[in-house]
Amino acid sequence: MQVVSRCATRLWRLAAAGLWICVCCLPLCVCCLSPGAARGSDHADPIMLREVEAGLTGLFVFPRDDRLVIVLCTRRALTSGPPLRLEPYRYTVHIDTHSEVSFASQDARARYGGEVLHPEGIRPDISIEMRLNEDASLREHQITGLRDPARVRIWAGLRDDPFIFYRFSRTNVIGMVIEIPFDEFRDNQVDWLVWGTSSRHGRQIDHVGRSLRTMLPRFDFLNTLPPSEHVAAIRRRHTDPGVLQDLLAANLSPLFAIRHYDFAPDVIIFSKRYPTKFPNGRLLTDDVAKLCCEQGDCLLYEISLAEAHADHQPRPVANNKPFLEEFPYLAEPNENPVALPATGLKMRTRLILGLIGLGLLLLVLWPWLLWWRCRVRLRRLQAAS
Repeated sequence: MQVVSRCATRLWRLAAAGLWICVCCLPLCVCCLSPGAARGSDHADPIMLREVEAGLTGLFVFPRDDRLVIVLCTRRALTSGPPLRLEPYRYTVHIDTHSEVSFASQDARARYGGEVLHPEGIRPDISIEMRLNEDASLREHQITGLRDPARVRIWAGLRDDPFIFYRFSRTNVIGMVIEIPFDEFRDNQVDWLVWGTSSRHGRQIDHVGRSLRTMLPRFDFLNTLPPSEHVAAIRRRHTDPGVLQDLLAANLSPLFAIRHYDFAPDVIIFSKRYPTKFPNGRLLTDDVAKLCCEQGDCLLYEISLAEAHADHQPRPVANNKPFLEEFPYLAEPNENPVALPATGLKMRTRLILGLIGLGLLLLVLWPWLLWWRCRVRLRRLQAAS
């Protein structure tokens, strides 16, 4: 009887160990097999995004005559029309006009448009919050921090996706366009920090700042944090990673390892000191995938080449439709939008993954079955004695 009891105890421990292994392997499999990391700009951001209406796809900041134009886009790969489920979400553009920016480092200027000297002090001096109707038109908005909010021009609606990327060249997005007269800011204002967020019931879902930043797998954790916490969070992830992060960074370093130039908040820096071109702001015509690749982040550029060539097409270097010269600047929506089919797993890979899953399931269930049989036998022996 003691032998059976010891056997049951050991089997219980084995079953618990098997369950622990499966729980630990699950997030690794999800991260490694998720197709979200390979679909473009902030279009796949966050990686495990379920509420696509909250997925911010791009942020543009540029001057037009005596006005500052900010374009915030959401809802990736849109091929359907209204009604759209947009009422629960709030889309907010944040502007910091007080943070000091240094332009001494050529590397920082080329990569981020400059260096924020005190990133922990970033906070919005101006906020523009928008809510949309089912047809993507502007439902209501709230502006704080400007001298005369009535002078701000805001538009929202369905538009052609302005992102220069083959996969999205024939799809639409929801665009929100804001135009602010420069004299609404301080008289000597020359530098701005801009970022956008989406939220629901007060919970931040997505963040967008500089192109090709939070969509990268190594930065996915920044999406729910304010920019003032970004640098500290990146340092923690680099110096004290969790077990999963350490494993991913060591074995999939191009996707998950923190790099020496990553310690910067995810905001767009725009300055009147220099010509407007990404990363000093972002124009609608900027080919950000190529520009980011020149600074070391080539994941998006490689994907854009591969997808276009797979369809026997050259990689696009300009938007598929002309932008408007006047407000709201974004190109007219595609009348018959078509999304490029997502790449699926080969049947052989699916079978292998299925067998692996079945093996993990047996690893958990078999010891539990043996443990249960031992318990039944133990009860019988106790009853017989």
